[in-house]
Amino acid sequence: MKRFRLGLIINPLAGLGGSVGLKGSDGVATQAIAKGAEPKAQLRMQQALEVVLPFKDQIDIITASGAMGHDLAQQLGFNTECVYQSANITEAKDTQSAVKALINESLDLLLFAGGDGTARDIYSVIEQDDTALLPVLGVPAGVKIHSGVYAITPHAAGVVVEMLLKRELVSLMDADVMDIDEVAFRQGVVKAKRYGEMQVPAEPRYIQAVKMGGKEVDELVLADIAADVISQMEDELYIIGSGSTVAALMEELNIDNTLLGVDVIHDQTLVASDVTAKQLIELTQHKPTKLVITLIGGQGHILGRGNQQLSAELIKQVGKDNIIILATKTKLKALEGRPLIVDSGDPELDRELTGYYKIVTGYHDYVMYQVANPDLSES
Repeated sequence: MKRFRLGLIINPLAGLGGSVGLKGSDGVATQAIAKGAEPKAQLRMQQALEVVLPFKDQIDIITASGAMGHDLAQQLGFNTECVYQSANITEAKDTQSAVKALINESLDLLLFAGGDGTARDIYSVIEQDDTALLPVLGVPAGVKIHSGVYAITPHAAGVVVEMLLKRELVSLMDADVMDIDEVAFRQGVVKAKRYGEMQVPAEPRYIQAVKMGGKEVDELVLADIAADVISQMEDELYIIGSGSTVAALMEELNIDNTLLGVDVIHDQTLVASDVTAKQLIELTQHKPTKLVITLIGGQGHILGRGNQQLSAELIKQVGKDNIIILATKTKLKALEGRPLIVDSGDPELDRELTGYYKIVTGYHDYVMYQVANPDLSES
């Protein structure tokens, strides 16, 4: 039986800036490490590959050296071939060079871990090679995950590979490669751009949609949502997540808001702004705390997209019952019945967070909506 040839690329620096509030990793990896950030991309890829460990005798992994894939694949016991020697500290050109080497290896699928910048680097090579009809699948490991080439979680990426290994009928579809200007992003401005398309397995349960752009324009609804939360505020710390829906709450409170970061308030007063994951743990330890978040339009993620400061450790500390989710009904309807998704980096915690939540959709107006990662519910 023909062995499955799986190309593997890990961007070791992906997501470094997220937990320390740098809104990305492009050009700030050294700064992120100095602030205490720890690489997560290897772990994210490991979570994907562990799903297909029972099939490892059917898989050949073709990859780049060291932290770009070879070390992890060998550690997990896969038959591994290295076709590109990377630098000790990798750059975008290493991803691009690795893809150039992998294109000629008759791959069945290229699995990569990174963010939108990594997707762009891969696309920049594939678009220049007319013969490179290479299916790809992203394991989300970056801060920015606007592109439609990513699985909804690392585990979901593994499930899709498992489907291919089982010879299930999986179609291919074209998915957008998107990225934003990180310099503008750190200043609170989102400038998204479509760069092109790559082919991905067409499994809508497990592959994320492209993020819906645009700011909520129904200001009356947002004001009603904010008023409901304010009317029920208690003598506790409130962690205020990112996004325009949550920003409306801060606007009603007349408090400066970090649109693309995380703030902490108490007694309707700002305690700390644009905080890191470590600072959040320190600020909230042994203190009653509520977490206020919203979902990413079109995708449905409430954790793990643009708010990596909300670490698994923090979520456990705060507790599931202290999570407040805000959303307009328009945003929920746009999901067309798909559940909300959590991607905390801890699959066991993600399982614990599943269930029905009371979503604040107006003043004293709520809907029950399900958090149910499809990949976890079927594993």
